[in-house]
Amino acid sequence: MPLPAPQSDCLSQPESLTLDHLPELNHRHLVTSGSTNSELIDDLQTGALDTTKMHLLTAETQSSGRGQHGRSWQSPHGNVYLSLYHPMPMPISGLLSLIIGLELAKMPVIQMLNEQLRAQGLATIGVKWANDLGFYQLSDKSQNYSRQQDQSTLDDSEPTAQTLPFHKLAGILIETVTQSGKLVGVVMGIGLNVKAAPKLTAQTSEGMSYQAISLQDICECLPPNVVTLPSLCVLYQQMSKALMAAMTRFEHLGIEKPTGHTYYLDGFLQQFAAMDALAGLRLRVTQDYNNKKQVMTGLACGVDTHGCLQLQQDNGKISALFTGRIDVIY
Repeated sequence: MPLPAPQSDCLSQPESLTLDHLPELNHRHLVTSGSTNSELIDDLQTGALDTTKMHLLTAETQSSGRGQHGRSWQSPHGNVYLSLYHPMPMPISGLLSLIIGLELAKMPVIQMLNEQLRAQGLATIGVKWANDLGFYQLSDKSQNYSRQQDQSTLDDSEPTAQTLPFHKLAGILIETVTQSGKLVGVVMGIGLNVKAAPKLTAQTSEGMSYQAISLQDICECLPPNVVTLPSLCVLYQQMSKALMAAMTRFEHLGIEKPTGHTYYLDGFLQQFAAMDALAGLRLRVTQDYNNKKQVMTGLACGVDTHGCLQLQQDNGKISALFTGRIDVIY
């Protein structure tokens, strides 16, 4: 079936929806799925799908969508729920989710929105370590407050310290696929809020300091008609291409590493720094060690060569963090 024009929603016949220009993806579209990641992984591990080929699964909604660390992902109609399986025998690292985030942030619609947001003096969409797309909108008041305070007098480790919510546009969930104990590939799941942003409560946000936002919400903050959102079909295409580009980039890093050269790694780190949603912000990072919480505060200063968040603490020490809850404080 030929691709419909970009303005078409192209979901009137979901079971027959295909991406004709990307036949190698073996695309299947569902009206609803429990979880596109779970369903794709099950089909791969039971032999229903060939693990040596790429597979793309999309759905109009999910009844049991999943996020990081077992959190739920609310899945109202009008958004993208997409999972792509890519054969890959090499181990994954923390860099993969950041590379995926960067490639998604380079999609045409995100680039156009960022251009307009920048022109309006608003925060732009970036990659938030370690698995999200979105932004923190700093008000003039909070920026001035942050600059004027003597950091030595702030007790940022206290939970009452003022925090800024993260406006979350998309989330990334990466899961490996094994057969007979051997890694055969990776499933990359993306949830992108296009027309509907879930209304999060204290319970549904699961303790995270973020708010959901959609592409439509962002468009409504801009002058009328400056950006026209693409159809879900076009977004499937753009996102699939971004994921394949991310895998190619990650594989290049794996090939490069034994040589001692850092051409591809340096290029990624430079591009990521320009899209880092946490860059220069003051953070409170909460980690769990042996059922005890450990809290660190400091300035975000990028990621290291392994994809760990670098936090410059008040004593000047830089810590590399592999995981943890992030709160932006001011």
